[in-house]
Amino acid sequence: MKAHFRRIRHAPPGSASGTGRRALLSPHSAAGQVFLLQVVIVVLLVVAAVTALILQAHRDSTREARRQSVAVAEAFANAPGIEAALDSPDPTAVLQPRAETVWKRSGVDFITVMDTHGIRYTNPIPDRIGKKFVGNIEPSLRGEVFVETLDTPSGRVVQAVVPVTGPDGSVIGLVSSGLKARNVTSMAANQLPIILITGAVAFTVSTTGTALVARRLRRQTHGLGPVEMARMYDHHDAVLHAVREGVLITGADGRLVLANDEARRLLDLPADVEGRPIGSLGLDEGMDGVLASAEPVTDEVRLAGDRLLAVNKRITSPRGGQPGSVTTLRDTTELAAVSGRAEVTRARLTLLYDAGIRIGTTLDVTRTAEELSEVAVPRFADIAAVDLLEAVPRGQEPTFEAWKPLRRMAVYGAAGATGMTPVGKLITVVPGTAPARALESGRAVVETAPRDVAGPPPTEQDQIPEQNQNKDRDQVRAMPEYGLRSLVTVPLRARGAVLGMVHFWRTEDPPAFEEDDLAFAEELAARAAVALDNARRFTREHVMAVALQRSLLPRGVPEQNALEAAWRYLPAEAGVGGDWFDVIPLPGSRVALVVGDVVGHGLHAAATMGRLRTAVHNLSALDLPPDELLAYLDDLVIRIDADPRTDEEPRDGESTEVTGATCLYAVYDSVTGTCTVARAGHPAPVVVRPDGSVDSPQVPVSPPLGLNGIPFETAELRLAEGSKLVLYTDGLIEDRKRDIDSGLALLHGALRGASDRTPEEMCHMVLDALLPEHPSDDIALLVAGTRLLDPSKVAEWDVPSDPRAVAEVRRECARRLREWGLEETAFTLELILSELLTNAIRYGTEPIGVRLLYDATLTCEVSDAGSTSPQVRRAATTDEGGRGLFLVSHYAQRWGTRYTPGGKVIWAELAPHAEAVGGTADITADTLLAQFDDSV
Repeated sequence: MKAHFRRIRHAPPGSASGTGRRALLSPHSAAGQVFLLQVVIVVLLVVAAVTALILQAHRDSTREARRQSVAVAEAFANAPGIEAALDSPDPTAVLQPRAETVWKRSGVDFITVMDTHGIRYTNPIPDRIGKKFVGNIEPSLRGEVFVETLDTPSGRVVQAVVPVTGPDGSVIGLVSSGLKARNVTSMAANQLPIILITGAVAFTVSTTGTALVARRLRRQTHGLGPVEMARMYDHHDAVLHAVREGVLITGADGRLVLANDEARRLLDLPADVEGRPIGSLGLDEGMDGVLASAEPVTDEVRLAGDRLLAVNKRITSPRGGQPGSVTTLRDTTELAAVSGRAEVTRARLTLLYDAGIRIGTTLDVTRTAEELSEVAVPRFADIAAVDLLEAVPRGQEPTFEAWKPLRRMAVYGAAGATGMTPVGKLITVVPGTAPARALESGRAVVETAPRDVAGPPPTEQDQIPEQNQNKDRDQVRAMPEYGLRSLVTVPLRARGAVLGMVHFWRTEDPPAFEEDDLAFAEELAARAAVALDNARRFTREHVMAVALQRSLLPRGVPEQNALEAAWRYLPAEAGVGGDWFDVIPLPGSRVALVVGDVVGHGLHAAATMGRLRTAVHNLSALDLPPDELLAYLDDLVIRIDADPRTDEEPRDGESTEVTGATCLYAVYDSVTGTCTVARAGHPAPVVVRPDGSVDSPQVPVSPPLGLNGIPFETAELRLAEGSKLVLYTDGLIEDRKRDIDSGLALLHGALRGASDRTPEEMCHMVLDALLPEHPSDDIALLVAGTRLLDPSKVAEWDVPSDPRAVAEVRRECARRLREWGLEETAFTLELILSELLTNAIRYGTEPIGVRLLYDATLTCEVSDAGSTSPQVRRAATTDEGGRGLFLVSHYAQRWGTRYTPGGKVIWAELAPHAEAVGGTADITADTLLAQFDDSV
């Protein structure tokens, strides 16, 4: 309360309790309203003066224009020679130069000389000479000087018409002079700046004066306006009479200035107490001395009647101002009655808060059960035990049945813990005991006589194994022997299902459990049950995700001779991610190595990984370059992110969207020993050279998949035979305690000097050196040892673009097949080669080449510089061609097209010892090929 008054008294200007500097001229303040009134008055005065000035200027300009027009017209009409000029044969030639000279010097806008019919002799605009004058000339024909005002598109014009008289006094011509009113300046127009400056000065003076007055008011009222001061008074009055502390304010003269309702009640003060001296209030001597003293008091206990009051007194003017004091009174008699209960409540709330922090720190069911028992001991119980259904630790849905055994998951507590069922043992709930009653009611049950926990003897209807009955009954009866005197049993329920039970025991030293402890035990169990169920659901999801992930990963290395490969996959402890790897054989003694990582964890990441792995398999079947394959994979990830989600809500620990993925795709050619690599946000590969050196080749890195970034780039590595190519995901080299650079250095150190190790042994070495104790991310590791195809198993020919060269190449191929011992395959290969090579010569572009590879399969490759790929079609019976590729697809194990930077390669694979195509009785193989050559 004193602090509240102190904040109000010493609230600085501009604080939250006042309007501040920004409210200096607020229209809601008195200063602001005075300022607005002054502004309105100044503006009205300036507007009135400007209006009068404008009207006066308008009148003066019109009058001046009349005067100048008449003077110039009369002067020109009475000028010497005007009569002779009017009587001359060509008045315009004489008068026009004179008129131009006069109107330029006199400042009028025009001088027009005309005859008595109004026909112009002069005019500033020559085109108007000879035309009738616009205006009234009748009064001037009668000898009068006539002035009129005309409104023209260019403004108001004042023109005067003056007659020219002959010797006999008759009118022989007319002279008109005109002037626009806006071209006439007057004295009044020059006064406008003075008026505006005066108004600005008045506005500035009023603003400055109002600001000074407002600042002074703000200092005197501590920044409070009238409304705030009234509201503050109402609030303070309400607070003074509503608080449960007595407040007494005394003046410098020792008289009581204010006493709130609580102070009147505590001191039994009369209604007219305010204004009376302290000594006349009839208070006890000790209380009277404290109030009359000029010294501050802090938490002094004084007797007032039958009450013990805690008294605090502060001086109201420690830094100047009105002297006096404020005294607060608090009834400690009533506080002592509730202090014990408040302390217990505070301790229980603190324990619940600690439980919310300490229970469920991991998503492990066993650890969560241990945390529950550790939190309860010793602040709530001496011993705590947690029993769960067997399905819960396995992550299965709990389905509780009557008397179904529970498994002891945790026991914590020093005293008497030796008499408890050990962890891991099965426990059967005995009918009639406190656990049985708690399960039946679904509420906590307190038992203050553990000897009665055993309940009545079991009947034949109780389907409990005899050995379990005797064991459990003997155990609960033995509880008093171990010092256990009180028990609270609470079912663990979450989402409407029973997960198990938690038991709290107390020994003889602390007080036994009471009914008030049940609500707290139920609240503690409810919080723990949610954490246990979350751990159970996570365990279920983790098991399912691991099973899905492993089912989607390759189960072995496919057969191929290009390299020797070994792999490892380790799921994370906290949740399965989307890491994957692949070894994909490609035609031409090549093999593709893939390692990827989907962002996120859980089933969704695993399913997305399966989609990406399938896409890589399909795209690799097209034999695309690594950069093009990653570009197609990038489009797929973007489409996956753009697909609308149909799930109602995400599962625990899952993300509703895949924000991207990383991937490294490498193609190794065992013929040339080159490896073409492209990566999208993935760690670079590590190469172990045959001499034992280790390095990370500089492979251009592109953004991760799904970000639609810059085009992907490739790097070509030259790998000697016996090199080891190590591909991995970031979970291997990075975790919470290790950054990427440190992990990469450890990986290099583990691989250095291990060139003589097999890929399988390297996988063991790397995991032993880098595997974290608790992996937080999936780890995928792929080690590939390179091999080179024996040059004697490779044959190449350059073929001229001449159909006659086909037979020669075919004979060379047959000779090479005989050297390899593949005579039975020769005819099939010659048939396929003839079709492919003929197509290349007929439709392709030079250079044309043929290459034979003898590896696990026999591969025939025909290359040319063209980009057109042949298509298989079914020829009609009347077609003369179109059956060649059909024969190729029929007799080859598989065939396809591979595009290269220099063109394309058409390849076909045959089993090395496949049966040759048999000839008919009327035609031999040589005859068929000869006819084929003739057709070409």
